[in-house]
Amino acid sequence: MTEKAYLAGGCFWGLEELVRTLPGVLETEAGYTGGENEDPTYENHPGHAEALEVTYDTEKISYKELLNFFFQVHNPTTVNQQGNDMGTSYRSAIFFRNPEEKQVAEDMIRIVNESGRWPSPVVTTLEPFTVFYPAEAHHQDYLQKNPGGYTCHAIYFDSYL
Repeated sequence: MTEKAYLAGGCFWGLEELVRTLPGVLETEAGYTGGENEDPTYENHPGHAEALEVTYDTEKISYKELLNFFFQVHNPTTVNQQGNDMGTSYRSAIFFRNPEEKQVAEDMIRIVNESGRWPSPVVTTLEPFTVFYPAEAHHQDYLQKNPGGYTCHAIYFDSYL
C-alpha cells in the first residue's frame, strides 16, 4: 500500500536528495505547505515551509522508520534554521494527516530527545496537514541536476530505533 508523508527540515533540495535513497520511498516532490497563500512560489510563500511530499510503500518502510531517518538528516533543535538557511521557510516540521501520524511523530520526538544526541531539545513542530503545493520545476530533483549544489543536510546519526 502507498502512503504520503509531508516533512520539512530546512531546504527541500538536501532533504529530497537523502530521503529519495530510502528503500520503500517511491517518489519525492519538493514544495510548500503550512503557509498563508494559495499557489505559493519561491519568491512568495509567506508562512509556508519548504517541504517534501514523500510517497512510500508501507510494505517496505513504515511512517515511524521514515521519521527516524528524517531526524537523522537534519538538526531538529534549531528554530527556523538549517545551516545557513534562516527563516520560517526552513523550520523543522512534520505535517500530520491523522491522529495516528501525530502520535508516531510525538513518540519519535520523545525518542530523539531521550537519545541525548543533540545538546538541545527538539523544536520540530507538529502541524496539521492542509495542502501541499509543488515547487517550481527547477527545484524538483535539484541536486540530481546540480550535483555540486548547496545542501546543509547529511546523515548525522545512526538510527534512533
